[in-house]
Amino acid sequence: MRKLVTLDAIRMLVLSAGTLIACPAMAQDVATKDAAQPADAAQPTATDARRTELTQSEQLSDFLHFVLIARYDVALGLGQELIRAKIEPRAFADLVEKSKDGVGRFQDTVARAMRVPELEATAGALLRLYENGKLNRARDPEQVTEAIRLLGGTQRRGQDFGRQRLLVAGEYAMPQLLSALMDSKNPNLQAQVSSLLVEMGRQAIIPLVTALPKVQPEQQERIINTLGQIEYRTSLPFLYDLRDHASSSSDTVHQAAIRAIGLIEKGDHGNLGTADLYVQLAENYYDRKSELTSFPGEDNQLLWAYDPGLGLVMTSIQTGVYYDAMAMQMTERALSLKSENPDAVALWVASNFSREIRQPKGYENPAYPADRREAMYYAVAAGPSASQRVLARAMDDRDTQLARRAIAAIDRTAGGAGLWAGEGTRRPLLEALTFPNRRVQYESALAIAAAQPSEAFAGSDRVVPILTGAIREASLKVGAVIAPDTETYQRIRRVLEADGYTVLPAAKNLDELAEPVAESPAVDVMVISSQDIAGMPEAIQAVRNSPKLSAAPVLVLTSTDGYIELRRRYDRDGTIGVRQSTVNDQMMTAAINELVQAASGGVIGGDEAKLYSARSLTALRDLAVSGNTTLNVSDSASSLIAVLGDKKLAESGSVNRLDVAEVLARVNQARAQEALMAAALDATGAERIAFLSKVADSAKRHGNLLPRVQVDRAVELAQGSDRAEATAAAAVLGALNLPNSDLAALIVGDGTRK
Repeated sequence: MRKLVTLDAIRMLVLSAGTLIACPAMAQDVATKDAAQPADAAQPTATDARRTELTQSEQLSDFLHFVLIARYDVALGLGQELIRAKIEPRAFADLVEKSKDGVGRFQDTVARAMRVPELEATAGALLRLYENGKLNRARDPEQVTEAIRLLGGTQRRGQDFGRQRLLVAGEYAMPQLLSALMDSKNPNLQAQVSSLLVEMGRQAIIPLVTALPKVQPEQQERIINTLGQIEYRTSLPFLYDLRDHASSSSDTVHQAAIRAIGLIEKGDHGNLGTADLYVQLAENYYDRKSELTSFPGEDNQLLWAYDPGLGLVMTSIQTGVYYDAMAMQMTERALSLKSENPDAVALWVASNFSREIRQPKGYENPAYPADRREAMYYAVAAGPSASQRVLARAMDDRDTQLARRAIAAIDRTAGGAGLWAGEGTRRPLLEALTFPNRRVQYESALAIAAAQPSEAFAGSDRVVPILTGAIREASLKVGAVIAPDTETYQRIRRVLEADGYTVLPAAKNLDELAEPVAESPAVDVMVISSQDIAGMPEAIQAVRNSPKLSAAPVLVLTSTDGYIELRRRYDRDGTIGVRQSTVNDQMMTAAINELVQAASGGVIGGDEAKLYSARSLTALRDLAVSGNTTLNVSDSASSLIAVLGDKKLAESGSVNRLDVAEVLARVNQARAQEALMAAALDATGAERIAFLSKVADSAKRHGNLLPRVQVDRAVELAQGSDRAEATAAAAVLGALNLPNSDLAALIVGDGTRK
């Protein structure tokens, strides 16, 4: 026991640069080797490389050791040192497999480290490095070639070994596997490969159907027979396509396609044509269904093309945009078969918008070259009907960013009642007025206001209040918290408030939040802290069923076990984030910002809030100028008066009070004119003169609506010594059309002045 303690003490020696010396012997070894090297040695030697390998091996061993003894601070430094070394994945996999700890201990210890919040990212990166190394090794073309050779051999053990290696390589082995399947000179290998492809299942389908229309009839038949044994409906549109539209005159190919379709459909024929089947598959890709992805946990997927001279050609594409690329590819084929296909057009536009939303800045998308036009070009070209369908899809999916793009396209292409008429029984733009995201509400209201509707319609009464709310609420960030106790609530509230959020009152469940949520303009993020893993799905569903919260980003803080289970469950839902409740404040802030950015494009910033305010004021002014009675600005006079009186908004630069005054000057209400005069009396200098001109404008349009006390104050200003201010006040008196008694006092009083 004493020797063990001493070893642990030695292992905890940490040098200032973050390098940990595992034991004195290691330090002695390094020092001796360094002394033997010339001081000016320029080129690394084999000894240098071996020393680096030893150091990295010992760093890895020490990382595992310090995780196991719960010295997470030391383990973190070691893990980050390994990551900074930028070890090639295959080399790291070799490092793990050759280490004295073994693969099992590495995997178990890394899994344990990932349960520790401060080690989660580092441990996850090391695990990914190891897994990528194994995959890269299995996917190496030379390794695949050797595995296929073993598969076609005569020894059962070699065949099994080759089969297992090819299954690990998966879709990456398809170019060579297809070549082997086509090799009629080696029927034994053909049979083995065909059986292997069936075992590979979905990973084999897209490469096979990509080659299918471009190979010779006898090769087509071989591919079709293989597809018929892979019981996934993914291949159906391609088989239907070959059956109905193939240029081949081979009857055997036609009959093979019919047989394969029968095997896959199993009597369930349905009523869909080929184009509809492509659209159905595109929908599945758009929905990001995991069964259509060969490598759901990886950063990249494969796109396929077939060149008769080269065979199958694969191109790596980021997983985030892979689904959209495939959905677009499927709808393009559907449109080539049936050009009058509004569903396919709308799905293509939605997929292209989705690609644009998810595509990282600067990423060279192999499925969408940089010189191709932006998604909005195709959306507006497709017309308002397609954009309405896209908006309806966004409403159903609670997809904030897609909804905004669809509204922008509708605004640029639809006019008059076409904006709110929608498609069929749906009225997507009107649904957007109640969407639980303020950007979507604002932009739909602005689009409708710009159309100047002349007749009322369901939802028209919401437009002006939304525009008025945008003037003062756009910059507001609202957070809601469900926590089991006051201490937890206060901690989360402190984190949110430090990031600029206004936080709703404490609540232990959603029912307790009902009233505050109803009174809030929106909820930009909700944080739920709970150790109840079993009850969390129900709690999240309750949030999604709430009209005001259905699209709100939700961050779940839970136990270590809950973190693993819930993260796996909600991995594909970009509006839900899961973290361990032990994360520190900085990590919680980062998680909230990352989640809100992914779910809704981030909170509304200062400049964006000012833009919404200015656009809304312009829209209200245009409605007031036109005297629109359908969208009546007078209905929001109280809110506009409150904005006019809020000097803090003006001081923050969020609102130009004179723009508000311009709108109120066109409202035929006494309280509006009184508010304008009150603002003028409260101002000084040039601002007072500007407000007085707005009072005069109001009086010219609506007559004298001021109380006597404000009229008297106008007379006093007109008699003042500041000539510009006095003239402005006099203009107000003239516009008010005062009786002669008021004017006589003004004239006589002015005449007695020296």
